[in-house]
Amino acid sequence: MSLAQQFAAYSQWRLEVIEAVERFRQWLIEQDLSDAQAELRLSQLRERIREDKLRVAFVAEFSRGKSELINSIFFAGYGDRVLPSSAGRTTMCPTELMCESGKSPAIDLLPIQTRNGNTSVSAYKRQPKAWRHVALDTRSTEAMQAALRQVSEVIRVKPEQAKELGFMADEDTSSAFRVGDDGLVEIPRWRHAIINFPHPLLRQGLVILDTPGLNAIGTEPELTLSLLPNAHAVLFILAADTGVTQSDLAIWQEHIANNHGKRGRLVVLNKIDGLWDELKSEAEIEAEIEGQVKSCAEILGTDESHIFPVSAQKGLVAKINQDPKLLEKSRLTELEGALSGELIPAKHDIVREDTRGEFEDIHKYVKDLLDARRSGLSEQLGELTDLRGKNKGMVEYMMGKVKAEKDEFDTGLQHYHAVRSVFTTLANKLLTHLGVDALRDLVEDSRKTMLDATFSKQISAGIKAFFIETRARLKKSAQETEEIRVMMSAVYKRLSVEHGLRLSVPAGFSLHVYEKELNNLHHWCDTHLNTPLTLLTNEKRNIVHKFFEEIAMQMQKLFERANWDVENWLKIIMAPMDTQVREHQLHLKRRLESIKRIHQATDTLEDRISELAGLEQGMQQQIDALEEIYSGLQKLLI
Repeated sequence: MSLAQQFAAYSQWRLEVIEAVERFRQWLIEQDLSDAQAELRLSQLRERIREDKLRVAFVAEFSRGKSELINSIFFAGYGDRVLPSSAGRTTMCPTELMCESGKSPAIDLLPIQTRNGNTSVSAYKRQPKAWRHVALDTRSTEAMQAALRQVSEVIRVKPEQAKELGFMADEDTSSAFRVGDDGLVEIPRWRHAIINFPHPLLRQGLVILDTPGLNAIGTEPELTLSLLPNAHAVLFILAADTGVTQSDLAIWQEHIANNHGKRGRLVVLNKIDGLWDELKSEAEIEAEIEGQVKSCAEILGTDESHIFPVSAQKGLVAKINQDPKLLEKSRLTELEGALSGELIPAKHDIVREDTRGEFEDIHKYVKDLLDARRSGLSEQLGELTDLRGKNKGMVEYMMGKVKAEKDEFDTGLQHYHAVRSVFTTLANKLLTHLGVDALRDLVEDSRKTMLDATFSKQISAGIKAFFIETRARLKKSAQETEEIRVMMSAVYKRLSVEHGLRLSVPAGFSLHVYEKELNNLHHWCDTHLNTPLTLLTNEKRNIVHKFFEEIAMQMQKLFERANWDVENWLKIIMAPMDTQVREHQLHLKRRLESIKRIHQATDTLEDRISELAGLEQGMQQQIDALEEIYSGLQKLLI
């Protein structure tokens, strides 16, 4: 199955899951079983699946044929190159290709001068006016090519200005940003590009990230701190004639090998057509290619099965000219098969497990609610059946018994309300530690301390102190979430034992994923920014600017996500108890009202028994319907 076919199958499966979740949500509403928490969780699940993206990053030093590879895999159907692809540097800034529904085809370009401020690319994505908007005419390949060439535009600036913008310019002729004969440095015109393109795969949620070479990668930390780690697959492109160069190895070690999971990480040995030689036999050419594969695997420390020799250029020509023999010789289909085999199953697993976990929680929540209602009906039915043929005194006795039980539960609710008060206090304390406002205060205090620093050692100490404080806040928050979980476990158990409520163990919560992200940020900072060489060779203002533009910004995003997740968990952990308490109150009220009615008019006993029997049967039908819906979705999630 081709990449396009497998992606289409995955998209169809995702659509079926969304429809199943929506049917369940509607059924809960129709059956009067939905509440604010269930509605919120199902709506969020549905939107997460609908907005799900598959991100593929193409990473390479310049002149490795990266843009040509993207053209050959995704855009051959247009009969020509879509992305600029020629000798030298064509990708000058990080470029995202996607398709956002409701938006016209266009290119949005963020000027390089935006690096002078303290605003990250992700923050600028919420400021449309900061970008240059270029319409994209998809009816004409030539018009698209002309528009897309703007991504490769450069400007020439003074070395001081280049340095202020984060480009290390020098006289070395091998430097990507060297000082020319005119005393100026050539740098990218744009900081970031977003191409909204109505390609079928992009429409279905594929996002392609095209990255610049080593020198440009290092100038935009958000690329290595956020975009690359969040990619579901990373294709690292080498040139077959050179193998692994020093700059290739630097990119691999700094940005891929230690920052991305083993799955979905592929190495592409491009330009094997350069090894095709009419004076050599096929066996000799094959041996030379295999020798390069083995050499690359040894240098990179990866398995040979993860390295794919291809000719992107010949693969593109073969697809355009519909030449199956040339396509086979280009080996492009082998790479596409590996990409679809690695990327889509991995993403499928993530979505499936997320959906299954969320749906199982909600299913159990609704099932416990229905079981509690059915149990209450059975209890009422049993009580009323026992009253058949009994005198008025027995009815009064039963009425007094139920009233006493209700009074006892109402008295017990004082403890419940006290728990809610303690819960609110603990929750507010937890959210204060994870609060974005408090983090902003820390950021501003750290910025002032570092700007007031006289020596580089003091700047380094300020960076260290920032991480110590943020790590302490996460650690304290983790302790507080455990304290809340333990308290709620005890409350759940007490309500279950004393009043027969159907409450299982409350959901736990872990901040481990955020602690891991913080460690990654700290490691990046210590290896790229907080080093003796960097601190000594860069102006204090530039170091501080870079730290707060990227590290502090990423930390703020981390805390925002953690805060959002914790708020949802706090709602989830309290919802079952609130629902069960409310249901038990209603159940006791209904029991008392039933016996009162019978006490006032004994002839209503059989009518009430018949009514309850019908309700019990209807309750069983609801449970059967719930299990049928649950079973249907489970089959989708196999």
